[in-house]
Amino acid sequence: MKLTWKQIDPFVKSPDKKARAILVYGPDDGLMRERAKAMGLTVVKDLADPFNVTVLNEQILLDDPARLIDEALSMSMMGGAKLIRVEGASDKISPVFHAYLENPSLDNVVIVEAGELSPKSPLRALFEKSPHAAALPCYVEDEKSVAQVIRDMAKAGGFSLQSDAAMWLATNLAGDRGRIRSEMEKLLVYMGTQGGTIKLEDAQSACGEAGAQSFDDLIYAVGGGKTETALTTYKKLLDESVPVVAILRSLQTHFRKLHFVHALMHEGMDSESAMKKLSPPIFFKYESSFRSHLSRWPMGKLNDVLKRLADVEAQTKRTGTPSETLTAQAILSLSKSA
Repeated sequence: MKLTWKQIDPFVKSPDKKARAILVYGPDDGLMRERAKAMGLTVVKDLADPFNVTVLNEQILLDDPARLIDEALSMSMMGGAKLIRVEGASDKISPVFHAYLENPSLDNVVIVEAGELSPKSPLRALFEKSPHAAALPCYVEDEKSVAQVIRDMAKAGGFSLQSDAAMWLATNLAGDRGRIRSEMEKLLVYMGTQGGTIKLEDAQSACGEAGAQSFDDLIYAVGGGKTETALTTYKKLLDESVPVVAILRSLQTHFRKLHFVHALMHEGMDSESAMKKLSPPIFFKYESSFRSHLSRWPMGKLNDVLKRLADVEAQTKRTGTPSETLTAQAILSLSKSA
């Protein structure tokens, strides 16, 4: 079963009973773990339950392929369904699941956690095509999706968010769902238990370290030709365990925005009106820098940049590719050509 993006959230809340094994994969490790946990809790009440939850990993299944079938087909000592979690999966264990999915348990559920898998991945293809399985992708979320997660967390904590605070947080916390939740929990602790409105200065005070090492610092350094700042910020983001693919996509998003505004200007719209068409809008502190980037990056140059970034992202997904080095080279090249 192959899930579309519209099907994902409803599926996570209430997995299809036909899916006896679920593959959760993608570059956003935090989102992948969050979704796997949510689905696991639809099977058992406690993920640490030693009687109803079995945790395996790829090496265990490679050493003993029959272990999956043994665990998944066994009955719970305490009654009810069992949950089998498989961590750190890759294409190497495709044969193990090919055998299991021919006759899976009708009671127990297997949830498999994997990293980035290409469209040609045997494991991904197996789960997408099997009538007894489902493949659930976890891609890096855009600012709009991140902003919604942030608002939902603030609301659950009894707070509302000013629009500029929500925008700043969405920009600076994009990249990994686990990081988003960690920073938002820190912000809610900072705000206390009285409820109220979270303002921009509150967000910056509680999550200032994230802001100092934000994606905006990187993209505006690259677009503004500040090579040393760009490379320093890139290293800080890596030190925070931000996925390389998230960094590349933040750059792509920025240059697509420039491309979009140029296209509107080509049709006769002035730059101010064209910038107002962006959603979400440019954070006010960066409006001046964005305008300067419009001058530095004409349409033809932007076409080349977007192609270059897409090529680099494709290269980073190949097994054994030094993705951090490739991305650093792209950042160096782009900032020098600004």
